[in-house]
Amino acid sequence: MKKIAFLFAGQGAQAVGMGKDMAEHLPVAKSVFDMGESLRTGVTELCFAGDPEELKKTENTQPCLYLTDYAIAQALVIAGVVPTAVAGFSLGEIPALAFAGVMTDADGFRFVSLRGETMAAESARHPGGMAAALKLTPEVVEETCAKFSEVWPVNYNCPGQVSCAGNAGEIDAFCDAIKAAGGRAVKLPVSGAFHTPYMKGVEPVLRTALEKMPLQAPRIPVYANRTAGLYPADREGITSLLSEQVCHAVRWEDTLRAMAADGIDTFVEVGAGTTLTGFVRRTLPEATALTVNDFPSYEAVLKELLGD
Repeated sequence: MKKIAFLFAGQGAQAVGMGKDMAEHLPVAKSVFDMGESLRTGVTELCFAGDPEELKKTENTQPCLYLTDYAIAQALVIAGVVPTAVAGFSLGEIPALAFAGVMTDADGFRFVSLRGETMAAESARHPGGMAAALKLTPEVVEETCAKFSEVWPVNYNCPGQVSCAGNAGEIDAFCDAIKAAGGRAVKLPVSGAFHTPYMKGVEPVLRTALEKMPLQAPRIPVYANRTAGLYPADREGITSLLSEQVCHAVRWEDTLRAMAADGIDTFVEVGAGTTLTGFVRRTLPEATALTVNDFPSYEAVLKELLGD
């Protein structure tokens, strides 16, 4: 018997049209987008047929991707694909928590909308840049970051890939330093230095929102970005981990290894893109890594996991 985990996609995977064919074919997916539309008029149009430049804005990306991730996960469960555990990359941690019953889908949508708006505002106050450091160990990347006053490792994605973020004025020099260390650096098309101290002002806003929100213990295990361990059952533990996540590194490679150590052998990425599927394949080559990001891939995964 396969032990399945859902991996909820994060920011950067978004694309105009995401979720559209799922909502057209599956009432359960449509109901998720209808919920979002009832709380924020125009969000489905932005997601299904909007301006790509508008969708790229953090305050828009996050609620749109939340709906897509959550809708696909719910569609899989209705069809009979039930995960043993879940995790989400950065933004994806919120739909993962909603899926696990920690918050309602509507509260999750309100929370992710607030998160996107507040992160966008902080990004405007602290212009940042981001680059992926490739072909180096995390230790070498950390040592290189330490040579700069405001560049930090933020996403430990998979072996040989650590994304770093910080002061926009230091990113080019950081990329040169990575090359000098024997690696390769790729600048990423983002406007904010997410998961760095630049986002410290977001944390209290999120904490206040969570303190007012009904929260429940996870119904299934949820692995946390910050620790690569399980989310706790207590309210304060949940609130602290989720509010602090935005200004701390995402330990994704460690998360995947922890899930595998707990017996997960099949990972299904839900949402947009295929980024997390690639991270699984590079981290756990022996595992089964699948993607559901549209209706044809949904049908293909159902056939693979459930048969005819």
